[in-house]
Amino acid sequence: MRMTAAQALVKSLEAEGVRTVFGYPGGVVLPIFDALYEAEGMRTVLTRHEQGATHAADGFARVTGEPGVVIVTSGPGAANTVTGIANAYMDSVPLVVFTGQVATHVLGTDAFQETDITGITIPITKHNYLLDDPADLPDVVAEAFHIATTGRPGPVLIDIPVDISRGELTYKHPERVNLPGYKPTVKGHAKQIKEAATLIAKARKPLLYVGGGVLSSGAWKELKELAELMQLPVVTTLMGKGAFPEDHHLFVGMPGMHGGKYTNYAITETDLLLGIGVRFDDRVTGKLAAFATKAKIVHVDVDPAEIGKNRAVDVPIVGDAKTVIAAIVAELRKMGAEPRTDAWMRVIDDWRTRYPFHYHPSTSSIMPEFVVERVRELTKGRPTVYATEVGQNQMWACQYLRLTEPRTWVSSGGLGTMGFGLPAAIGAQLGRPDHMVIDIAGDGSIQMNSQELATAAINRLPVKVVILNNGYLGMVRQWQELFYERRYSSSTLPQDCPDFVKLAEAYGAFGIRATKPEELDDALVAAFAFDGPAVVDVRVEREENVFPMVAPGGSIDEMLGGIPGGPVSDMLDAELLEEVWE
Repeated sequence: MRMTAAQALVKSLEAEGVRTVFGYPGGVVLPIFDALYEAEGMRTVLTRHEQGATHAADGFARVTGEPGVVIVTSGPGAANTVTGIANAYMDSVPLVVFTGQVATHVLGTDAFQETDITGITIPITKHNYLLDDPADLPDVVAEAFHIATTGRPGPVLIDIPVDISRGELTYKHPERVNLPGYKPTVKGHAKQIKEAATLIAKARKPLLYVGGGVLSSGAWKELKELAELMQLPVVTTLMGKGAFPEDHHLFVGMPGMHGGKYTNYAITETDLLLGIGVRFDDRVTGKLAAFATKAKIVHVDVDPAEIGKNRAVDVPIVGDAKTVIAAIVAELRKMGAEPRTDAWMRVIDDWRTRYPFHYHPSTSSIMPEFVVERVRELTKGRPTVYATEVGQNQMWACQYLRLTEPRTWVSSGGLGTMGFGLPAAIGAQLGRPDHMVIDIAGDGSIQMNSQELATAAINRLPVKVVILNNGYLGMVRQWQELFYERRYSSSTLPQDCPDFVKLAEAYGAFGIRATKPEELDDALVAAFAFDGPAVVDVRVEREENVFPMVAPGGSIDEMLGGIPGGPVSDMLDAELLEEVWE
């Protein structure tokens, strides 16, 4: 069938099972948007900014496991996607981004709205293409989706000059993708799997250290089987949150800079650390030389470049988490291995009792931790996806929410992108229309993409935004308090500018404010019950800090705060602070 490349693109998207596209039109992508106009069963979501489109596609991908799709114009439109692409790349989220480009005959002439987007995005994509022949489009699109969703997932970009999108071809969807140089390893090496199983069977203080790779591979059932078979305690990273049910007795929390004291103590004392789909990044490890020094290290990852990159390992296993965990379980059953962790779990439970997450309740002001607790209680038993912005709000959400299902946590990890939460929540709502979607936000972060409230309102998406409004860039202020003698340089924000209730109403959303603890539940219930997007402006205690905390340069067993009883000032170790900064 003869058609334009723009029409062929729509056909290719349909062949890949795409039903939702996020984007923003402009001159050189009008042929594509015109083709989308005719597409039946294809929903095109017009965001209010291209960054919002990429974050929305990212949120959609995280909750569905399907690739998010973005279409934007050239120049500034393409450049505005860079932050969202980089965010997806860091967190291994599958995106396929289509950018319009100026006509091929003016490429390189600094034509109007020309940007070398393929050159710009080389470091933050798995692969990218500059299309120069309409006939290549079906193959390129199929390749892009294959690359984005296999191995370690990630973003792929296709740049399409306007004359190419108008060009004609005889459309035929490729039966298979042939990429000889791209063959991700799925099965782990049998010898290494046996060695890992042997170490697990012998270990007295083992620990499963689980990241986003388990969610990417859909390996949560296999993970639970392994943990229960050998009674292995489980810690999950920020990206791994939800991979293991957090009401399970084997769950030991989040490690790292703002993880639990008991979690970090467990890592410090373990004799076998089994890392699955993790990067051993600095926010988890703290001072690398002091991280899990008593442990043998097994590292499972589909990306061979990650194994040994930050931490030397004893047993490297390259392969898909789902396949490798299943193979380890099979080997343990074959060996007749039995759990040996009773004493170890008693130690961990003791630490858990002595060093729980805690805060000091108030009857006069709303504590931010209390807000997250109430959100958790008021959504109990209701299918819910939690998104976050970045900063203190993100850490409190991670500490005080309890997830029991996978793919219900949407948060920016590696890049730490402020402004991520709201558009990502919009994408998540489109991906999971049967779930309530709540964005836990800060008053600083939410303002970076607050215009996407219009996207939620116009598309009648019942996204809820709970703003922990402390009148600061909270995490910046916290660091300035602890390490810069309370010199709050460029971190103060007026709590009433903007008026978030009026802002919500201006966009056609529901807005409500809570300033006292006794007002909080009513405000949350009203927002959650509203049939549409809603914003809750919660005026929280302004200088509450996220504790416990590992100071920069410190080891994860040397945490500031986190000891119940007594004011924050009593929790800070002045000598430790001095030591880590020296």
